[in-house]
Amino acid sequence: MQSIHVEHISKRFGDTQAVRDVSFDVVPGEIFGLLGPNGSGKTTTIRIILDILKPDSGSVSILGGAMSEAKKNQIGYLPEERGLYQDILLDKCLEYLATLKGMSPQQIKQKLPAYLDEFDLSSHRKKKVKELSKGMQQKAQLIATLIHNPQVIIIDEPFSALDPVNTQLVKDILKQQRSAGKTIIMCTHQMNQVEQLCDKIVLVDKGEVLLYGGLQQIYESFATDDVRINTSMELPPSIPGVRKIERLNTMIKLEPQPGVKPQEILNTLVSQGIQLNAFEIAVPSLDEIFIKVVKKGEPGDEQDL
Repeated sequence: MQSIHVEHISKRFGDTQAVRDVSFDVVPGEIFGLLGPNGSGKTTTIRIILDILKPDSGSVSILGGAMSEAKKNQIGYLPEERGLYQDILLDKCLEYLATLKGMSPQQIKQKLPAYLDEFDLSSHRKKKVKELSKGMQQKAQLIATLIHNPQVIIIDEPFSALDPVNTQLVKDILKQQRSAGKTIIMCTHQMNQVEQLCDKIVLVDKGEVLLYGGLQQIYESFATDDVRINTSMELPPSIPGVRKIERLNTMIKLEPQPGVKPQEILNTLVSQGIQLNAFEIAVPSLDEIFIKVVKKGEPGDEQDL
């Protein structure tokens, strides 16, 4: 059963069509990537899911039905903009935000110290929020998002201002939440994080869905017969069956002529005595797919995988 079911939602602000006929599903135990360029309609879509905005048409079902006050306490939301109270102590700020999600003082007392330890903020708990670095404030917001044990977690740019160590910490926590059966929607421009975390994605641009499906399915749908090789030998200027040779740092990309398969390229290289340190199918990165789809995509060009 879907935790979130978005069905043909649309939203207009004056002359701007922010969201147009967007549909997707998110299930428990899944990290779902909501992707798109700036101004693509992602934030409007999130606000409709959270019942902050009402769609002009279409509907959203969350945790089995319409949004309610009780369901809001089962949702953890990390906005891209920081929403912490700057002039109060960190622990008091987090305690207050936890009460807004229905937690009792006793529950907060039991859970908050462990979260502060996990995010390496215990020694900063008596500092005012404005005295914390941007990375520390981001980790504090993540605590506020997770402390009430939400069933649905919606996070917008969760890795903002985090160094590599804390980025890995947050990734590990998100994986733990997924393993616990939580439903997670993640918005980010960092495609490498999407590749490492997301099970399924939807790509929107100009308010419309251009790409939707499982990450592996999407990779397969954009696969080509291009190959990448690594060799310490000098390649000849032309190779039978190859129409283009492109150097990519330590790798060399070979684009075959139409109808020539990777195995044939491998056989040719071996027969010519070229020693290979690596040979692989050149699967496009999510960055490359993102750019290709957004540049090509016009309204009505949705690819549903």
